[in-house]
Amino acid sequence: MEVIPAIDLLGGQCVRLYQGDYQQAQVFNDDPVQVARTWAEQGATRLHVVDLDGAKQGESVNLGAIAKIAAAIDIPVQVGGGLRTVASVTQLFDVGVERAIIGTAAVENPDLVTELCAKYPGRIAVGIDARNGKVATKGWLETSAVLATDLAKQMATQGVAAIIYTDIHRDGTMAGPNLEALRELAATMEIPVIASGGVSSLADLVNLVALEGIGVTGAIVGRAIYTGDINLAEAVKAVGPQRLQDVFPDDGTAIA
Repeated sequence: MEVIPAIDLLGGQCVRLYQGDYQQAQVFNDDPVQVARTWAEQGATRLHVVDLDGAKQGESVNLGAIAKIAAAIDIPVQVGGGLRTVASVTQLFDVGVERAIIGTAAVENPDLVTELCAKYPGRIAVGIDARNGKVATKGWLETSAVLATDLAKQMATQGVAAIIYTDIHRDGTMAGPNLEALRELAATMEIPVIASGGVSSLADLVNLVALEGIGVTGAIVGRAIYTGDINLAEAVKAVGPQRLQDVFPDDGTAIA
């Protein structure tokens, strides 16, 4: 399983939110490039970057910082937040980003996803951010009537490379991922699902490994690697693609 560290950009700084609340932004570092280098040095095989300003404003805001991050590390970078036009995605790819994550536009303009997948095959993912099973949009400030499972099924037919599923109620809470929702989502389609939100311990990652067989291929880790609850290097060794042996989930309280 791919363990993917997250960098959330707000005002050019590396922050974490609590349940997507911009009023509860906690600054962890004012040098996101150095943070990116640290995660790459610790064995990350991919970096997840969210332009929080962009998600709110509907256009890329932190492009300069993203370009510096992509130039500073040798691992693929995927970026989401405010990508609602072909031009905004092309702009990202031009500065070295490997994969673009479409969120709000997947709900409001699904034809854009079709167009992007045709133009950039294998490089478009869709971020599905769910609140009580329904898709949230515009930086999680609004909740649509669209069911997460319905949107996932629709997007899977459009040619997207992966679905990144975030349970908003778990995000930033360190409460553990929503395994049941992930299981339900992954079972509905053939494309990879990347879990996001709530991962707080190595035990949580081990429990996610149990879902690899149905298509949950990665986990995005945010707050826990900044607080030290998860050591990224240890997590990559324990559950990453190069792990020495299969690991098995337990009740979530301990690792045998």
